[in-house]
Amino acid sequence: MQVELRDIHKFFGPVHANRGITLTIPAGTIQGLLGENGAGKSTLMKILSGFIRPDRGEIRLDGRPVSFRSPADALRQGIGMLHQDPLDFPPMRVLDNFVAGSPGGLLPDKEDARQALLSISQQFGFSLDPDAYVDTLTVGERQQLEIVRLLWLGARVLIFDEPTTGISAQQREKLFAALRRLADEGRTIIFVTHKLEEVQALCHRVAVLRSGELVGEAQAPYDLDRLVEMMFGKVITVGRAEPVPLGEPVLELRDLAVEDHRLHIRGVTLDIRAGEVIGLAGMEGSGQRRLLRAAAGLIRPTGGTVRFLGQDMTGRPYLDFHKAGATYIPADRMTEGLFPDLTIAEHVALAREQTGFLLNAEQMRAWAQEAIENFSIRGRPETPARALSGGNQQRLLLALMRPDLRLIFMEHPTRGLDLESALWIWRKLKDRCRKGTAIFFMSSDLEELLNYSDRVLVFFGGRVSRPLPAEELDVERLGQLIGGYGFDRVANDAITEPQTEGKAA
Repeated sequence: MQVELRDIHKFFGPVHANRGITLTIPAGTIQGLLGENGAGKSTLMKILSGFIRPDRGEIRLDGRPVSFRSPADALRQGIGMLHQDPLDFPPMRVLDNFVAGSPGGLLPDKEDARQALLSISQQFGFSLDPDAYVDTLTVGERQQLEIVRLLWLGARVLIFDEPTTGISAQQREKLFAALRRLADEGRTIIFVTHKLEEVQALCHRVAVLRSGELVGEAQAPYDLDRLVEMMFGKVITVGRAEPVPLGEPVLELRDLAVEDHRLHIRGVTLDIRAGEVIGLAGMEGSGQRRLLRAAAGLIRPTGGTVRFLGQDMTGRPYLDFHKAGATYIPADRMTEGLFPDLTIAEHVALAREQTGFLLNAEQMRAWAQEAIENFSIRGRPETPARALSGGNQQRLLLALMRPDLRLIFMEHPTRGLDLESALWIWRKLKDRCRKGTAIFFMSSDLEELLNYSDRVLVFFGGRVSRPLPAEELDVERLGQLIGGYGFDRVANDAITEPQTEGKAA
């Protein structure tokens, strides 16, 4: 199905999010849509998939003008969208999610649906258990479920919005193989991303947005420097961060153990020194997140001790860690980090220590304006958090941190961010390190781990490596360790009884 967007405009108050975009996407094409955070990519795709309506412009499918009142309306006409965070129901089973929104009404034929789920999954090499609960799946598996569901519902144009965020390299390769097959079968794939290497590896053609406008198009093979210049209006270079002199231990873990229903990690011993950055690497679900949360007091460890600034904090809640000078920045910014409907001004005011019961509106606005300027947030004091792009939400989270922090825990610091925003975030974080703040973080981006970590811990199959100097690793070597190749040579000898139940990826 050929897709044509003609002179698409969209306003959100005074913000002109899409400015007269005209783009034609031939059937059977993997079309990349590239741009920095806030460039208008997601807005354009939400218009195409029926989530929002344009203020001006026209959509044509195979030359036929169409208009959509809802995502269900768009799907009936063959357009389906897979969002960065899958829109599913985690407490429900895979099969129940699969039939959600199907034309079979409230009581679809479950046996027919089960066979369809298994058949389509098999075609693409997916391993989906119809009776498993969605909250036991990895992000990659939840994406696979949504792909299978959209295909079953008849989608001929599939939109993928930053689909590789938070999934492992192995899951990404499986996703790319599925997208190539879909294109070979004549389906149209629109791949929204800010990652140049993904465009180079996957897309037949690419369109670049900047500040709501279509600034250029290109076909493979690509001149990556030219694409960067179109995205940002300048050439950007990336290098490893300069090392920071290290101080005394800030966080001390001794024989720390954590577990969940799938794996049991034991014997993690580590000192993190002032100014140091420690990265956690591994396939999704390998235990990095649980270790990070146990070290921050968000969950209780099942063994071992945690000392923060020389004080035994084992088993104490996160609030105690926070009061002592630590903070935790989660990957899910809108669920765990921010309040969607509160404004920038309200967030900044809540983060400040208050001396009375009443807040001064003018003071709140001044604080917010200061944060906006210091952290380059694209918004106004009255802008709600949900209206900010992912990059600006992350900048707001950084703006809310206390100036005297000694330790920052982070999940995927640059998740879903473009190159320039990611570099900006890490400049701010490394400024903290130079003042003695330590950073303990996890990421699925191998280059991020290597560029900014002093040492890396690799997780594989319920085991953890000894701390590995980042300067002795490269992307290929780190990827091999994550996949288990050569892991025994770097494993932490203290871990003698690895136990896994089910898959670790």
